[in-house]
This record gives sequence, C-alpha cells and structure tokens, in this order.
Amino acid sequence: MSFQRVLASVFLVLGCAQWSAAQGPYPGQIKNLVTFGDSYSDVTSGQGDPGDNATAWPVYAAMYGDFTLYPYAKSGATCSNYLTPRLFPSVFEDELPLYFTERENGSLVLDPTDTMYTLWIGTNDVGVTLVDTIGCAVDWVKVLYGAGARNFVVQNMLPLQLTILYSAYSYPNRYWTEQRNTTEWNVFMTEITNTGNALSAAMLSALTPTLAGAHLGIFDSYGLISDVYAHPQNYLNGSASYNVTGCINSCAYQLNESTAGPVTCDVTEGTARDSFMWYDELHPSEQTDRVIAREIAAAIVRNSSTWIDWLI
Repeated sequence: MSFQRVLASVFLVLGCAQWSAAQGPYPGQIKNLVTFGDSYSDVTSGQGDPGDNATAWPVYAAMYGDFTLYPYAKSGATCSNYLTPRLFPSVFEDELPLYFTERENGSLVLDPTDTMYTLWIGTNDVGVTLVDTIGCAVDWVKVLYGAGARNFVVQNMLPLQLTILYSAYSYPNRYWTEQRNTTEWNVFMTEITNTGNALSAAMLSALTPTLAGAHLGIFDSYGLISDVYAHPQNYLNGSASYNVTGCINSCAYQLNESTAGPVTCDVTEGTARDSFMWYDELHPSEQTDRVIAREIAAAIVRNSSTWIDWLI
C-alpha cells in the first residue's frame, strides 16, 4: 500500500474516532425524534389543537430535520403528578408508560443510535421545589438511558416572565382571573426560571459521567425566546407590526366571580398572526414555534450550535 493510502487511512480512522468521542451526535446520525413534555410540545393538546392553535414545534422540527416524529407530550403535563398533583397526564405516570407499552408490544421499534429524545417540561411545575422538579427531568434521562436510549436534548424553561400571564402588565385572563400583584409575580417568575435553569445545567452536567456512550445537550429555550423578545425583526414575519407584549388570542376577564366568561376577546386572523410572539397569555405563537423547531433541528443535525450546549 502506498504511503498516501496509509496516510489517508490513518486520517479516516482518526476522523471516526474524533466523531465517536465528540460532543453531540454526528451530522446525519439522527433519523427519529421522540418528544416528551406539556402543551408547549403537544401536537394535539388532547383537543385537536396544539398550544399554538396551529402546528406545534415538533411537527416543524421533524420537517426541517427530516426526522420521523414520535410525539408523547401531553397538554397540562407536569414531570410527575407525585410532585405536582394535577388532573392531567404527566411524563412519568402517563407519557413514559405509553412509550414503554408501545415498545414492548412491538408497535414502536427504534434504533437507539439514530433516535433523539427530547424533554420540555416545567411550565406546569412552577411553585414546586425546584430541586425535585429538575431532579425529575434528570430521572427522565436516567430511565430512558437504562432502557437503551443514547441521545437526549433537555430544553430549559423559557422566560415565563415574558408571557402575558406572568408579566408586570398582565390582566385577568383565562389562566388566572383573581386579583394579584402582577409585579410581584413577574419578579418571582424571573427568579424561578433563572434559578431552575441554572440548577438544571448543574444537575445534568453532574449526570454525564454515568452516561457512557450517550449524547446529552441542553437546548437554551430561555436564551432563544429572550432573543425573539429583544429582536423580533429577526424572527417574526407577519403582515402587522411586531408584537412581543400582546398575543393572537387575548381574553380579558372581569374580577367578578359571578362573571361566567371573558368580557372581551381579541383574536388576530390571517398573515398578521405571524407578527406575534405569543398565541395566548401563556403559549408561544406558531411563528415562534417555527423558530424553536428550526433551531432545535439545526442543533440536532449539527448545522448550528447557537442555542445548544452539548455536554457529551
């Protein structure tokens, strides 16, 4: 064999070794996308419509990344109902059991080497001890890893203080109709999201030595949505003026228990919808979901590292 061929073979081996030890999957590795979480990731929300009342981000991410989508996220979900008692499905009591049931009965067959698992949870868990909430997300990685999964993306909490529900200028709405100190809520939510995300990064980093042969990334939903808020011209493209403080479907309620419903509802239609950052007082708009999907898909296929931190 010529010296040139030997040298080429050495470079090929070194290149493969580098990718095998690299942080994050190699380009083109991921073919399947399995999503867990709440209404932010639910493609149906149990009522036939996602949280954005249009097409949820996992559908777009599958399209942008050329993935086959396996969605398990459910509207209203917490990480575990043992931590946050609610009359809604949860990741550990409903979503994971359904996933394992389908895997065991043969209706779901996935190759762990080309499958990415994502979790976006926490919106419905706020108010619970942050250590327990983040620990539950860490346990999600542990459980799936123990069952053979090897590629994970955990999406941190977006800046909930920027939603209408938790903003300082909030009004009585479909999610909260009682009197409250909106400034206090805004400050408290800012503290929760920042503390929770810092804790998540620390706990997931501490987990990585136990995940031999795996890839784990933290997608910075907080940073991305904050950037949309600060620079809407880079992300929103509707026919109306950019709007990051209002929403497509806004319903104001009276502070009166005898009132059965909203006093007024303003709903934007048509192409102007893509000018809004939020769909309603809590959920991102479809255009924002497209942005999230584009960046997550780009991170997974390794076209961009702007909003992801691959720990391993």
